[in-house]
Amino acid sequence: MNIVNYLLTSIVAWMAWIIIPFLMEILPVCFGFIILLKKKIRKSKLHQEIKYLPEISLIIPVYNSEDSLKGCIQSVHDSNYPNELINVLLVNNESKDGSFQIFTECQKEYKELNMVWLNARQGKSKALNYALFNSNGKYIIHIDSDGQLHPDALRNLVTEFELDDTIDCTTGTILTNPELIEKTKGFAKRFFRKIEFFEYCQAFLAGRNFESEFNSIYTVSGAFSAFRKSTILKTNLYNTDTICEDTHITFQVRDVLKKKVNLCETAFFYVDPIEDINRLYTQRQRWQRGEIEVVHMFNKRKQEKAKKSLSNCVIQVIMFDHTFAFPRMIWYFALICLGFMNYSFKLIIGSVCLIYVLYVLSTFLYYINISLILKPYKPIQKYYMRKWYMVFILPLYNFVIFWFRFAGMINAIKGAQTWQTRDLTAEKQEFLRIVSKDFLWFTTAIKKLGDLVNKDEE
Repeated sequence: MNIVNYLLTSIVAWMAWIIIPFLMEILPVCFGFIILLKKKIRKSKLHQEIKYLPEISLIIPVYNSEDSLKGCIQSVHDSNYPNELINVLLVNNESKDGSFQIFTECQKEYKELNMVWLNARQGKSKALNYALFNSNGKYIIHIDSDGQLHPDALRNLVTEFELDDTIDCTTGTILTNPELIEKTKGFAKRFFRKIEFFEYCQAFLAGRNFESEFNSIYTVSGAFSAFRKSTILKTNLYNTDTICEDTHITFQVRDVLKKKVNLCETAFFYVDPIEDINRLYTQRQRWQRGEIEVVHMFNKRKQEKAKKSLSNCVIQVIMFDHTFAFPRMIWYFALICLGFMNYSFKLIIGSVCLIYVLYVLSTFLYYINISLILKPYKPIQKYYMRKWYMVFILPLYNFVIFWFRFAGMINAIKGAQTWQTRDLTAEKQEFLRIVSKDFLWFTTAIKKLGDLVNKDEE
């Protein structure tokens, strides 16, 4: 009887602590695994090549890109999309380095490319808008100057558009550059960058790929995205009041124009790996801040939709990233407190281990999906599959990222929007300053008491 009671108590406790992560994260992944498997089979059967390739405009925003610009332009030149059909617009946002000299060198070296240099002011959004009005291709493609295209990326992207006239906006697959990862000096830093590569694969080839099936991609990637020109010119273009202009344009296309937003999972764009944890911290905070800003801009529209349906993709993201963020925080600290409330430590540790195992299993399911998606690209597939051990590490990495994004929410609430976000070191210094200030009265009182005692002894 005691054993039965113990088991019942354990099951109830486990269910109470795993129900939210199971429903919000584990179950959707299981569903996503099936959807992506079916999508892979369907696309394999419907694989087609197009005979006619249209003219495209490639917009590259430039800001102090001296070190990376040539590699970016070279990747455009070396792509298997005909150079004579690519119009490259490099829009300079007041660079202070030798970016223009790199551009002139590339003009001489890559004469087949039609390249134009444009000067703009007052931020990336206005620079992009300026370039849009000077573009003349059927499709407008944006890439960042600090990344490189896979040779098949442009052709695969355009093929998606040409084969499906319901697609008006698509995002490419952003991956960190494996070559740069392997050249990284130091085991810890190289390992950190491998985790980031694995995370990007999960985020794009699994997460956004699944969202693409239901036209629920929250944001196209500003690093590599494409639009039908006829569609993007119907929007209000890139908004200058948010640091996440790519999210804002996604909302306009999908929710205002009612058009389809897609992911082209075979259009790869390689970006530089993150420099360190400070940059990772500021990057994720900036993403979180931008997400909140854009939701606020579309607030009334989203409230009306929320009353009609909780299946709306934006409502789901808001619920997961914001509504449930604080309960999750409480949940983490409550686990620690249970140990002081006569709960068995075995039960607490068992619950945590069970949740961790479920996260690992869900990561493994997407690992299978991604391995199949990358099958036509053997070098990338091989590199990714060799990182199988990341299946066990990614849940811990995501746990850290949760706190980074949570800090972004707090900072977005109390501060004005800006690109210059404090890094982890600055946050630590500010925390210590506030703690010292808050306890100043205590340390002052102790010092005065000590002086008084010493005076009496004299």
